[in-house]
Amino acid sequence: MDSNKIIVIGAGLYSEEITDLIQTSFTGEIMAFIEGVNRENCGVNENGVPVIWIDEMNDLNLSHKCICAIGSPKRKNLIELVKLKGFGFTSLIHPSAQIFPSAFISMGSIIGAGTVISTKTKIGEHVIINRGCLIGHHVCIENYVTLSPGVNIAGKVTIKECAYIGMGAIILDGISIGANSVIGAGALVTKEVPDNVQVMGIPARITKIF
Repeated sequence: MDSNKIIVIGAGLYSEEITDLIQTSFTGEIMAFIEGVNRENCGVNENGVPVIWIDEMNDLNLSHKCICAIGSPKRKNLIELVKLKGFGFTSLIHPSAQIFPSAFISMGSIIGAGTVISTKTKIGEHVIINRGCLIGHHVCIENYVTLSPGVNIAGKVTIKECAYIGMGAIILDGISIGANSVIGAGALVTKEVPDNVQVMGIPARITKIF
């Protein structure tokens, strides 16, 4: 990581997991949490770290790097707002993650414990890959995608921007997952998934159109 002063975007329950991940991964210091939904959550948290409303971020040091602790792909709008304020982002990788040398991880992404990322796989910006995910070779995961714990992705899969993959889902070789789509927990994806749909089941079938 390129800074030991971290600002965590988001102050919900997932931010507590990110706090532990930061402490496990390096000896950095969290300077503040940023709240953008409920102003009543602002103040000081149980660890004595300030929780600041997003409009007051400009008082923080621009040299501090941000990481986003919002699990939903809806984090995109908040991240873009933080970028407009001039803040940069850093990535966070758990030391137990296994990342092949030819894989590439873009800025702002979070790689959880026990994850395996294989050959020539490309991870976009602000992707969340939760604990225990297995990602095969030549996979392309675009910006703002969320992989829940235990997702298993075969080779040559493409997952487009802002897709959400539920816990334990399996995606077979060569399949494309559309932008803004949702894969239900435990689903077995055997064919292409278009944009803006929800699929569930074994095999996965469209259950909702957004």
